[in-house]
Amino acid sequence: MHQKKMEGCAVHVKSSDQGAENQNVVPAHQEHAYEYVACPVKSSSSQTTDDIDPRNMMPPPNQVPSPDQPFPLSTVREESTIPRAYSEKKWVYPSEQMFWNAMLKKGWRWKKDDISPEDMTNIIKIHNQNNEQAWKEILKWEALHVVECPCGPTLIRFGGKAKEYSPRARIRSWMGYELPFDRHDWIVDRCGKEVRYVIDYYDGGEVDKDYQFTILDVRPAFDSISAMWDRMKVAWWRWTS
Repeated sequence: MHQKKMEGCAVHVKSSDQGAENQNVVPAHQEHAYEYVACPVKSSSSQTTDDIDPRNMMPPPNQVPSPDQPFPLSTVREESTIPRAYSEKKWVYPSEQMFWNAMLKKGWRWKKDDISPEDMTNIIKIHNQNNEQAWKEILKWEALHVVECPCGPTLIRFGGKAKEYSPRARIRSWMGYELPFDRHDWIVDRCGKEVRYVIDYYDGGEVDKDYQFTILDVRPAFDSISAMWDRMKVAWWRWTS
C-alpha cells in the first residue's frame, strides 16, 4: 500500500533536472553514509571492513580516532526513519566516532575519567531518539496537509541554533520557565514546498528506558500565512479539548 502511494507521488521521483538542482543539498556526511550502516547481525561496537571508504581504501576524516582519544569508538551508523528529500534513502545518524570528533571540533575536551565508552554509546542513543521524536512531532503537524501532500514530507536539511533563542522560548523565560538547552531549525519538503520547523529542546530530567529525557517543543516557524493558520488551529484545539 505504501509502495502504491509512493508511485503516485511524482515529487519523490528524482528527475535528472531536479537531481542536478538539488545535488548540493545533500550533506557530505550523508553521501556515503550507508557504507557504515551495520547489518543487524553485526555488533554495534565492532570495527569491520565496512569502515573503509572504497573510493580510496581509507576511512573518512570524521571516522578517524583523534590523536589523544583514550579508547576506540564504533564507526557504525544507524539508519533513521526520516526520509531524505530528493532521494529514496533515509537520513543516517552519526557514529560514536563522528560524534566524538564533532564535539572536539566544537571545543569540547575530555579529561581523565570524564567519559567512558558506555557514555558515548548512551549519548548516541539519546541523540537518535531525540531526532526520531522530533520527526514524529513534525508528522503530526504535517497531517494537517495530507490532502495537498499525500506522499508525506521529507527532510531537506537542519541546523543547530543553540544560542539563538526563539521568541517563544524568550517569552516563556520571562514567565519564569527555563530556557531550552538547544534549538534546531529543520527544513522540510512538503511535496515541493519548503517549510521551516523550530524545535526547542528542554531538559526533562532522568533518562528513561527508551533513552528519552528531552521535552521537545516542535512547531512550524512563523514564515507564512499557512504556518500561522496551522498554529492558530492547533492552539484552539488544545485550548478547547
